[in-house]
Amino acid sequence: MSYNDKLRDIANRYMGSGQPWPASARAIAAWAIRNDLWQPQPSDLIGQCADQLAVAMREEYILDPQGRKVRAKHAVREHGGPKNLTLWGDIRSAPRKHMLVAFQQRRQQIVGDCRQLKADVDSYNQNWAESEPIQMVFDFRNDLEELQHHGAA
Repeated sequence: MSYNDKLRDIANRYMGSGQPWPASARAIAAWAIRNDLWQPQPSDLIGQCADQLAVAMREEYILDPQGRKVRAKHAVREHGGPKNLTLWGDIRSAPRKHMLVAFQQRRQQIVGDCRQLKADVDSYNQNWAESEPIQMVFDFRNDLEELQHHGAA
C-alpha cells in the first residue's frame, strides 16, 4: 500500500467514523493524529517544509512595470531518475527557457484540470443529478476579457 493509499484510507475511516462530513483536511488530520493513525516521520519534516515553501512561493505576487499583479516565482517540474524534481525561478531573473517551460507546464495543468472537471460534471449529471444537468463552459475568452476590463488581471 502506497503512502497516498494510507492517507486515503485515513480519510475514508474518518468519513465512516461519524465525524462531521464534508470536512477539511485539517479536521481529518487532527482526528488522525488524535487516533494514532498518523505520526510525523523525520523525513516528513523536510517534505512538509518544502510543501510550505512551495505554497508561499506560489502565492508571492509583484506588480510589473505596467501595474499588473503577477506571480513572482514559477516552478518547472523535471522528470527523470528515481524522483521528480521541481525547480523554482523568479520571473524577474529566471532564464527564458525556464519561464517558457513553466508557462507550458501551467497551461497543461489547466487543461488537465478542465479534463477532470468535465469528467466529474458528466458523471454527476449522468449518475447523481436530481434535476436539470449542470452545464459547464470551457471557453474562457469572455471570462478573461471581463477580468481584464475590470482590472482584476
